[in-house]
Amino acid sequence: MIEKLVTSNLKLGVIAGGQLGKMLIQEASRWDIISYVLDPDEECSARNVANVYVKGDFRDFDDVYAFGKQVDILTYELEDINIEALQQLKAEGLKVLPDPDTLALIQDKGLQKEFYVKHGMPTSAFKCYENIEEIEKAIASGELKYPFVQKLRKGGYDGHGVALIKDASSTLLDGASMIEDKVDIDKEIAVIAARNAGGEVRCFPAVEMAFNEETNLVEEIFCPANLTLKQVEVAELLAHEIIENLDMVGLLAVEFFIDVHGQILINEVAPRPHNSGHHTVDSAVTSQLQQLLRAILNLPLGSTALTTSSVMLNLLGEAGHTGPVHYEGFAECMAIDGVKIHLYGKKMTRPSRKMGHVTILGNTVAEALTKAEEVKKLLKVKSCQM
Repeated sequence: MIEKLVTSNLKLGVIAGGQLGKMLIQEASRWDIISYVLDPDEECSARNVANVYVKGDFRDFDDVYAFGKQVDILTYELEDINIEALQQLKAEGLKVLPDPDTLALIQDKGLQKEFYVKHGMPTSAFKCYENIEEIEKAIASGELKYPFVQKLRKGGYDGHGVALIKDASSTLLDGASMIEDKVDIDKEIAVIAARNAGGEVRCFPAVEMAFNEETNLVEEIFCPANLTLKQVEVAELLAHEIIENLDMVGLLAVEFFIDVHGQILINEVAPRPHNSGHHTVDSAVTSQLQQLLRAILNLPLGSTALTTSSVMLNLLGEAGHTGPVHYEGFAECMAIDGVKIHLYGKKMTRPSRKMGHVTILGNTVAEALTKAEEVKKLLKVKSCQM
């Protein structure tokens, strides 16, 4: 694999061509890696940066299998992939990283939770149910008490497939679910860990995340997080332990709750580049994207040290705007020192759609937050007036 890399013959396959795939391919191009991307959308973000675009459904066995046969190494930017195809490709000798068996576990939020309990790791109390009828029976019997959080075991992303069930008037989600106690959250943080085949592990400094209560999407991330030294140690140790116990090669984003008593609880993980690591492109010695490439190619991992404090804002489509995108306030934001705007190449906007992100750099988090408030006032994702 290394020989192919240094002779510019390495073919990297990326399943799904959203913004994460686009950014990973852009990073791979620095090393002259030949990139292939599989996505059903001919206008996907990664199409214009990949060497080869393949139209196909990442949930379809035949599409995933045929795509994998064209490349030397296969990775992905989302979890909802046909596992059987990945396992068949692995059985035939293709490097699929992270490993399909690891992905199969992470795809299922119930299996994730059981994994944490098996390894004695702190997480909120939970139970699994097959359908709405089982959940309703558990409520009626007193086994489940309001409020609680319902998560579909499979297919959820970016707040989809998650519901806070406050009382009997709340609408339950339909499908096999993992129900967990509602945690009294003080803050939410994330740590991204990387591991190569040699067993080397490195963690990026923890970030703190602020969510939109209506959309359940991350609105703002800042790094370094406002934590005690002990909390930093615990979070990084847990991220290290999870990626080790999974025997995983690749990049793992670990999301945590910190409750009102200061206890750190594992929420969930993602085996890929992550929204909480976007800032590393501008504010760390090694970006999460290059770290993933280093990990799956079994190269030495890069330094995760910060070069500056930062805030990251997601650029979401404004309410009431659907159609060709127009970025209002773009030039005004570019006039602010330390503002780095990243657009995902999506031509059409709609309410709450992720269209890009902005990283704001500062000598301190407080300085970056002050600039971020200005950016939030100025930069709006709207539709063109045709």
